[in-house]
Amino acid sequence: MIKYKTRGDLIIISGTTCAGKGTVIKKLLSQHNDLLLSVSYTSRPKRDYEIDGIDYYFVTAEEFKRKIDNGDFLEYAQVQNNDYYGTPKKEVSEQLASGKDVILEIDVEGAKQIKKLFPETILIFIMAPSMTEVKRRIISRGTDTKEQIINRFKVAYNEINEVNNYNYVVVNDDIDKAVAKIDAILISEKLRVDRIEEIAVENQEEIIHELLMDKEFDNTKKPIE
Repeated sequence: MIKYKTRGDLIIISGTTCAGKGTVIKKLLSQHNDLLLSVSYTSRPKRDYEIDGIDYYFVTAEEFKRKIDNGDFLEYAQVQNNDYYGTPKKEVSEQLASGKDVILEIDVEGAKQIKKLFPETILIFIMAPSMTEVKRRIISRGTDTKEQIINRFKVAYNEINEVNNYNYVVVNDDIDKAVAKIDAILISEKLRVDRIEEIAVENQEEIIHELLMDKEFDNTKKPIE
């Protein structure tokens, strides 16, 4: 019998702006009880619709810096408006040890940091079908200025240039198909040979094997003349 390692997989899902990675992740989580999304820490202000501990752990910039000094993050970055975002080390480690697979929804720079620490991490990059579609999705939001849209495009092109650092690329032109592709990726990763802890033959199987071998041996015997 094959005994697989019980430790969970660390899965990074990144993607260009408006690639729909949040929607894909939400659907994945709804279909898998053993799959968790890591909740990041941030120093930015909480929006009215957000829930502390569900969307993010909201802390002050001073608290975030103390956590950096204490080594509490697997990765962190200071991004737009000088706000900090970071992936908690303790929570993720405990979830993986319990056998849960953990998704990190982080950008390409954070993915690089994690990959250095955990080379076995599964990296999946989600792309929109085209940049024309990205433009359509951004404009349909109706929340960005022209300058912000241009900046989003610049960031998107830079992120696409980093795609070779990932293990898999999924084009999200259909949400159900994209989720099915990621499901296939996660299943195949579970079946990797390097995940096998040991191969053992149970006693009953050994007995059957021996009986079959004995019978085969007996059939090859020639009668004594």
